[in-house]
Amino acid sequence: MIDAVDISFMEAALEEAAAAAERGEVPVGAVLTVDGRMVARAGNRTITDCDPTAHAEVVALREAARAVGNHRLLKATLYVTIEPCAMCAGAMIQARIGRLIYGADDAKGGAVRSCFSIFENPGLNHRVEVTAGVLAERAAALLRVFFEARR
Repeated sequence: MIDAVDISFMEAALEEAAAAAERGEVPVGAVLTVDGRMVARAGNRTITDCDPTAHAEVVALREAARAVGNHRLLKATLYVTIEPCAMCAGAMIQARIGRLIYGADDAKGGAVRSCFSIFENPGLNHRVEVTAGVLAERAAALLRVFFEARR
């Protein structure tokens, strides 16, 4: 169930997405919390870092793991402005996050429910609770404005 705290963390993820857009990055933002405390926040950095894996989710997972001193983030919630891709969904499984909350679906690459349903694969030994559509309109608008400006 989404509450005011979840909305607040998603708003922080949207701030990260807007900052990424200002850097010329695709506007995706992520915030990671453990026990209700923000331990990491990031925006896309693929161009900035010249790193195809520097998606907001992966950057936030790396930062959070360092902050808590463990590669397993068992009680973590990851807030992301757009549906994660296959790489990011895989990283979430490896980190063993407990919960994913995301904004807009990604019809061209989403790996949670749009193109793939990675978390539902019965062969996996970890399950992630997913809530979609949180502040989806705002997240989609950031992407739409970003790509319209480049056409």
